[in-house]
Amino acid sequence: MLRRKECFWLLLPFLISFPPPLFMPGNARANETPPVFGVPATEKVPATDAARPTTESEESVKKQPAYPKKVASPPKHLNAADNLSPDTDNGKRETEQDIMEKTLELLNISQEFWVKGDFESALDVLDQAYAMLLETNGDADILRQKDDLRLLISKKILAIYTSKHTVTNGMRSPIPIVMNGEVEKEIRSFQTVERDFFLQAYQRSHFYRPVIIEALRKAGLPEELSWLPLVESGYKIRALSKARALGLWQFIPSTGYKYGLNRGEWIDERMDVEKSTQAAIGYLKDLHDMFGDWLTVLAAYNCGEGRVLRVISGQHLEYLDRFWDLYSKLPNETARYVPRFLATLHIVNNPQKYSMNLDAQPENQPMYAYDVVATSKCMNLQDIASRINVPEELLGILNAELRYKRTPEKEYSLKVPPETAEKLCSIMKEIPSAEKPQNAESRRIAMIRHKVKAGETLSYIARRYNTTVGAIRKYNRALAKKSVRAGQNLMVPVSSAQAANLAKGGASPEIEISRHRVKKGDTLSSLARRFETTVSKIRQTNSIKGNTIKVGQVLKFNRKTAADSSSDSRKGG
Repeated sequence: MLRRKECFWLLLPFLISFPPPLFMPGNARANETPPVFGVPATEKVPATDAARPTTESEESVKKQPAYPKKVASPPKHLNAADNLSPDTDNGKRETEQDIMEKTLELLNISQEFWVKGDFESALDVLDQAYAMLLETNGDADILRQKDDLRLLISKKILAIYTSKHTVTNGMRSPIPIVMNGEVEKEIRSFQTVERDFFLQAYQRSHFYRPVIIEALRKAGLPEELSWLPLVESGYKIRALSKARALGLWQFIPSTGYKYGLNRGEWIDERMDVEKSTQAAIGYLKDLHDMFGDWLTVLAAYNCGEGRVLRVISGQHLEYLDRFWDLYSKLPNETARYVPRFLATLHIVNNPQKYSMNLDAQPENQPMYAYDVVATSKCMNLQDIASRINVPEELLGILNAELRYKRTPEKEYSLKVPPETAEKLCSIMKEIPSAEKPQNAESRRIAMIRHKVKAGETLSYIARRYNTTVGAIRKYNRALAKKSVRAGQNLMVPVSSAQAANLAKGGASPEIEISRHRVKKGDTLSSLARRFETTVSKIRQTNSIKGNTIKVGQVLKFNRKTAADSSSDSRKGG
């Protein structure tokens, strides 16, 4: 180990000026030799087994069994220094050349250990190779080869130390539980201003962590990751962030789709405990394959891999890509996110040290277990819970993916607590049907034209159309903070469903406002057909000159609704 450290620190200035090792375990076959960095193309590199005949002594090397876990000293037949002949310079040079070749053989043996994941044996063999080099002191050619091999050994030591932290070891967690000033600051926050949040989240964790831990074990990921939802969502299945991230694991819609979480009119699987946990495991695995360092993985989980990669690409030294190397350049929320996770691990591992009273799981708390019942009827979970005599909250957690806490009007696998499935099947016909939730069409905004009459105020108009004063002012900027006057025309925002009902009662025609984000392949003509309008009206509404629209651009559409259609039919009748 002393030689290893000596070799590494003596050559650190050289390592900084060279690119990092290209080899990682699993990316090459066991018999491949990594490139010799730093050796000029015109220099003669010591011959490998494939480039020269095999000697009798080397045959004996190949026939020997693999090195044990700890290699105390190199085999005698590889210690060529014992055979140095002081008789002639030529004899000494040939012997030292043999040492160069024996050193290269040890490098190949180290490579085999590394590929197998036996890091300690790989490093011990490299120690032996470096010790053999120290015994040579030949002419210029020998010294040049010696320097090249010393550099290669040092770079391989660095690569092995790096790769030791890139293997997912399952229960043998590689997550380094660091303690520093940033972590201590987050611990103090949990002890004081966020104490109630932490204790409440910890209590909720009893219900979810057994499910999460089981999934992590099957995937071979560290169990410590089961505490990540405490930092992400406080173990709240319906937690929604400003960035529209939802659920225990806080998936935004696009990442959720990527990892198999569906969203529809009735369900959003980001709120499902089991499905979102599997998606989180898939995402964490992909990030681990990308970064290798668990703390950097967590940073990327919070702010996105693209942001972390941009920060890494801005580093002047290529090997400074660990989390604490990037810490100061990451967004503030992400820079706090990882220390908060580490602070959580410190507290749950030793609550007494941090004066946190973390009670054990209550005896009467239900477990996350269920039976499945097939349904095809729209029912409120509240009605189901009362009929089968289970807590509504428990039924809601088991079926958290239901957006409106109602079963859909199609085949659905409803989760119910154990031993209640049979009862539900027997009384399902007695449970009243629930109203179908409003779809997106009925929630779309429509505009009603209203002519102010004498004595009317904004408050009166807002109550009449079931809207707010603020909404009316928003769509009538000329009002500002002024009051309305008799004879003034206003545009009043209402829902499409309400507009249709008003149209039946003879209300004025209205214009429906829709918004659409331009996608690849969209044209003004195709959008005009889709939204039942004309290209000229789209241009006019969105102040577009020409026919060019850009992907991602948000367009507004004014199109006729039921009231207009009724009005048109009356005109034509």
